[in-house]
Amino acid sequence: MTVASLCAQRVARFRALMEERGYDAVILRNNPDLRWLTGVERVFDSEQAHTAFLTQDGLWLHTDSRYYNSFVERMGTDGVWQLDGDAVDAVAWAAGRVLKARARVAAVEDTCPLSFFDGLQAELAARSMSCLLPRLHGDLVRLRIVKDREELGLLARAQEVTDDAFDHIRGYIKAGLTERQIRAELEHYMLMHGADALSFDTIVAAGPNGANPHAKPSDYVVREGDLIVMDYGAAYHDYHADMTRTVCVGEPSEEQRHVYDVVREANEACEAAAKPGCIGRDIHDLAAKVISDAGYGPYFGHGLGHGVGIEIHESPHLSRLYGDEVPVGSVITIEPGIYLPGRFGIRLEDCGHMAEDGYHPFGRSAHDLLRVG
Repeated sequence: MTVASLCAQRVARFRALMEERGYDAVILRNNPDLRWLTGVERVFDSEQAHTAFLTQDGLWLHTDSRYYNSFVERMGTDGVWQLDGDAVDAVAWAAGRVLKARARVAAVEDTCPLSFFDGLQAELAARSMSCLLPRLHGDLVRLRIVKDREELGLLARAQEVTDDAFDHIRGYIKAGLTERQIRAELEHYMLMHGADALSFDTIVAAGPNGANPHAKPSDYVVREGDLIVMDYGAAYHDYHADMTRTVCVGEPSEEQRHVYDVVREANEACEAAAKPGCIGRDIHDLAAKVISDAGYGPYFGHGLGHGVGIEIHESPHLSRLYGDEVPVGSVITIEPGIYLPGRFGIRLEDCGHMAEDGYHPFGRSAHDLLRVG
């Protein structure tokens, strides 16, 4: 099945939802949603520079001169999407499309800036147009939970680069390097060996810094006996990998081994328990129980995991606040950790696919506590 046919299926799923909701049209500006619907790779960046207008019989995408040629190269001029590069602001363009479609109900996604929404209301009023502008309330985010064949392939490739980088960095780390130096080497390897970008800001946290789950790499000099938490990932064609491994510089202490074994037990128990239809909160609670039973309950405070795809954090979630099911086709992380303030931290994270028979990590990196240096 071609990418075009897969994207046609995505649009069809969304149009079915539009019909169910009673929407004449939908206005979208969220780049991950646009990437998913159009299938256009490596064009969408951090700027909200594009606006889409969808009806049951038409697909329009407005952009500006910085991106227009890239869209033409990837979409062509005879595809299902009608590309518009006119020098007009997004509000005026969207209002014009509402007018041409004679839409009476045009839904707008929740991520739309308030300034755009207010401006659209004012522009429609100025044109004497009566049009309801309901919010989508996360409808597209929920549609994106279930990944298709193309998405799973891109996620698996991103993970391959991430695993290769782990193999490389294990041979690079030694006492005397700083966290910043390790991060630079890790990121350079990924970008030189297949990654289009980095999934997020890489975490390299050694010794006592590892007790901070979102530590920023610093000039801390790695010493013999330090545990190093590395949370990182490669991005490939706009899809992300997310993996955490903890290694020890030299021989780990008995306590370090014990805490690591608790984290590993939590990780593997949750991966075994994660089945289609499981409740996200229940899997999180299982990890919390394993860690609490071992006496480290107060030192595991974050959610167990999250969805991954075009965005590094998306639905579904494995957290105490998420009471929904985790469906077949979703992609989630499982990342328990224990963080002992002022001493060390340990996290073990896989990213995997929920198949009919359960959870399957994309990666191949071992769960063992590995020595480096």
